[in-house]
Amino acid sequence: MTGRFDGTRGARAVLFVAICGLGISAFMTQLTLMRELLAVFSGNELVLGIVLGNWLLLTGLGAYLGRTAGRLRDPAGMLIAAQVAIAVLPVGQVFLLRALRNQVFLPGAAVGVTETVVSCLVLLAPYCLVAGYLLTLASLLLATGRGAASIGQVYFLDNVGDVLGGLLFSVLILFERLDHFSILYIPAALNLALAATVAVAFRRRLLLAAAVVSVLLVGLAWRYDLNRVSSQLLFPGQTIVYQGNSAYGSLLVTRAHGQYNFVGNGVVLFSTHNVGVVEETVHYAMAQRPLARRVLLISGGVSGTAREILRYPRAVVDYVELDPLILRVAARYLPESLADPRIRVFASDGRRFVRQSGERYDVVIVDVPDPSTSQINRFYTREFFAEVARRLVPDGVLCLSLGHYENYMSAELADLVAVTSATLRREFDNLLMLPASEIYFLASDGPLTADVAGRIERQGIRTELVNRHYLEATLSPDRLAAVARAARPDAPINRDFNPLLYYYHLRYWMSQFRTRLGLLEAALAGLLLICLLRARPVSFAIFTTGLAASALEVVLLVGFQILVGCVYYQVAIIVTMFMIGLGIGSWTMNRHLGRWGGRGLAGLEFGMAVYALIVPAVLLGLGRIGSGAIQPAAAQVVVPMLALLLAVMVGLEFPLAGKTAFRTVSETAAGLYTADYLGAALGALWVSTLLIPLLGVLPVCLLAAGLNLLSGGVVYWSSVRAGA
Repeated sequence: MTGRFDGTRGARAVLFVAICGLGISAFMTQLTLMRELLAVFSGNELVLGIVLGNWLLLTGLGAYLGRTAGRLRDPAGMLIAAQVAIAVLPVGQVFLLRALRNQVFLPGAAVGVTETVVSCLVLLAPYCLVAGYLLTLASLLLATGRGAASIGQVYFLDNVGDVLGGLLFSVLILFERLDHFSILYIPAALNLALAATVAVAFRRRLLLAAAVVSVLLVGLAWRYDLNRVSSQLLFPGQTIVYQGNSAYGSLLVTRAHGQYNFVGNGVVLFSTHNVGVVEETVHYAMAQRPLARRVLLISGGVSGTAREILRYPRAVVDYVELDPLILRVAARYLPESLADPRIRVFASDGRRFVRQSGERYDVVIVDVPDPSTSQINRFYTREFFAEVARRLVPDGVLCLSLGHYENYMSAELADLVAVTSATLRREFDNLLMLPASEIYFLASDGPLTADVAGRIERQGIRTELVNRHYLEATLSPDRLAAVARAARPDAPINRDFNPLLYYYHLRYWMSQFRTRLGLLEAALAGLLLICLLRARPVSFAIFTTGLAASALEVVLLVGFQILVGCVYYQVAIIVTMFMIGLGIGSWTMNRHLGRWGGRGLAGLEFGMAVYALIVPAVLLGLGRIGSGAIQPAAAQVVVPMLALLLAVMVGLEFPLAGKTAFRTVSETAAGLYTADYLGAALGALWVSTLLIPLLGVLPVCLLAAGLNLLSGGVVYWSSVRAGA
């Protein structure tokens, strides 16, 4: 075939490097585009699941389209052209995403589920379709008489690239000055260099095109600050005074009419001069214990809440903020917010600080956003409330808030109130709910009072919003009664490994739009049924393995978050360990491919089922170790090793499946990659949006085990009939 490699060592080495480079590029581009989409759409786990699901679905579709690669007149020329395309596409995609966001949707308005799905499909399609096509095309080019072996080799080389890309990305995100465009320039330059290398090996004139694109890209990056220009389009009428990144995401600060707005990962964290929010956050809690000496504030301190607490004369504040970048930027633009020596600042995960602190507090104020993600849900679980109770003095007070109450208690908001109140009552004797701009929950084993105005007045504290006139209207009998009716005594409990409150908040968020959660999940169930009915035994096994691997990886990431805390660079290490495991597994199977057959594939499926049953036992066992430093230290070792083991089994399967189901290189590679990506897409969407929030970790693992047992039985029966 024209354009196929001639099989010499030099030619094969060029192709090996090219495929590995594609893996590096794909992994870095995927993580960068996902972070960008989450920031622009202010995403929670549902948006993350949509982005990841669309990415995998489109990449699988691209691999399926690769079935036509066998009919190409010049497959090597197509490889070079595709490399040039995936070099420049991500940069253009990010710029268009920012430029068109406020043109397509109302500025500042939340974007609905349907709109998010369609937007992600349109935006990701060009890159993902080309990247998926390249997987099949590379398998075809590498074949040169090796048949099924080339499929496993491409899978291994792609995994090696993923590992290198993951390690490189993990290092790059630690540098605050590297914005998303700067990160994307790196895989772009790599792809263009690889395109030039392949063009030289094949003597293709497309080398000139690659060189021209390289010069234009470098010139564009040198001449224009695309990051600042495109970001300004997202915030019309505001001046961007700071833009940076940390291991915890992006941070952008704008100024308008003397007000600073801090935006983290696309979500407005706080705005200065927002007196009402600051006063409500502080005074409902502090009025319960106006003589409090030690106060713990988790998040939000630079907005003015830490300074507001000091209006109570005896108070000393321990303020915990996750991202050190927020503290450094606040010190530059809001130097007075934390200048008082009575404020001690800690850059740490709030949950971890509560576990490991030896202090006892009179008041604990949790000023985190609503539990719109499983990470934030950690601050609304029974386990966290128990940890706070151990840090409080005997009559200490815990304060937190969620929801927005405007004189109407919707069914979705009532569910939030019911679950939160029921969970708090499991750890505290007394609970007071105040329906202000948000619903504030005050919990204590000591007395609580709704006479907030009287307590504040007796302390001689003058407030602008939280005063007697405001509180008489806000805490009216009908509003208090509505909140009390919502607090059902039979409501379920929100737990670490069964985050129901996250699911109920997802329903509350989706109630703002016409799309219902059930419709999305019904569509996914229909897609799953179609896949199961059409799949052949080996493709079915790869499909269930992709689904189970995706589901179990989400389980591990959620478990790691709960046990260790929100440490993003360590989560990136878990993902990289998973990629290393894929490489180990595929390399091992490629070396011993001749010894294995269909029954071996069935055995690997059964092994995946056993693994799925072991994971929840290990995570729950780690959760029972204790609340000191031993638990997170053990989790930091055990969870990455679990991810490695899972990936080794997945990596062993793919080359063996290529051999077992082999027909032609392009047809087999396209079918297996499609099944793998489709299963992983459905696993990511289902697990992150519904199964873990609604059912918990154990049922998800049981479901994964059941699917792998089923597919193992199907493959085993098929191999027995075929005599393999």
